[in-house]
Formats: sequence, C-alpha cells, structure tokens
Amino acid sequence: MPEYLNIVDEDDNIIGQETRSEIHRLGLLHREVHVYFITPNKEIIFQHRAKDKDTYPDLLDATVGGHVDLGDDYQSAAIREVEEETGLKIDPKDLIFLSKERKKSSYDPKTGKLNDTWKEIYIYNFSGQLSDLKVEEGKAIGFESWSMDKLKNISESEKEKFIPYVIDFVLVNLLKTF
Repeated sequence: MPEYLNIVDEDDNIIGQETRSEIHRLGLLHREVHVYFITPNKEIIFQHRAKDKDTYPDLLDATVGGHVDLGDDYQSAAIREVEEETGLKIDPKDLIFLSKERKKSSYDPKTGKLNDTWKEIYIYNFSGQLSDLKVEEGKAIGFESWSMDKLKNISESEKEKFIPYVIDFVLVNLLKTF
C-alpha cells in the first residue's frame, strides 16, 4: 500500500496529499524531521543509509530522519522516527528544538529524485553506546560517530560520504552550537 504524505505550500500550510513516490518524483514540497544525537564526548552520530534507499543511498545522514505522516506534527514524527530508526523510546521533553528550515529542492543524481521540504531539526543528548542503537532493517546499514574536531577538519573526499545538505547543515549550524 502506498505511503501518502501531505503536500504543503511555502508557508507550510497543508494543501493536498500525494504518495511518497510521486512527491519525490515531482519534487513536491512536503514535511520532514531530522534528529541529531550528540554524545557527552561531543560526537555526532550519523546513520549510514541502506544501499537501496530511494533517495541518497549509501550515504551518511542525520541520526534520525523521516517524513511527517498524515495527521502528525513535527515533534510526534521525530519521536516516532527515533523509535523506528534506533529502537529508543524517548520523552518529547528530551528533544531540543534547533530550527525549522525551508530546504529548497535538492536533486539526487544517483536516483533522479527530488526532495523539497519544510524540516524541523532537533538535537537529542545521547549518553549510550552506538551498540545500543537498533538499526532499522532494510533502511540503514548502521551508525557512525564523528567527533566535532574531525568534522571541523573534514576533507573534501570525506564530505562525499554524506548527503550534501546534511554535512552543510552540520558544518554551518551544529558545530557552532557545540
């Protein structure tokens, strides 16, 4: 059964619904969430996407990311996605709102898909071990932690391991926050 998502306008008002596949094929504006796990050692945990994902396969992404389902709000979607993608049940009060951004359409050259979103971004202070995180089968390969120092000195070839807008967001926003 196809997954339906809300289509939104430039002011983030719901204006319709469409299947996820059509939204990405046509580049329709929709809602997403990202949650970045930050460790006490000032490391950021990234999710390594599965090699067969429909967008940005085999690249590093936010720890958790996903669409806002029909009838959901951003925070509820973030809580749901954290549990689905890591196995952790977290309290909404433990999510730290970082920003809401209008991310203009990005094109994935590997798949030909477009992603045009309103996105809410959160931080979660994670004190566990990478091995505590359950990889969502079929969606991810695993998790990697990168120190803030390593990210501050990242090479161009290392940047290619990431979804472009993820590494740009980390370098411009997250490193300044911590």
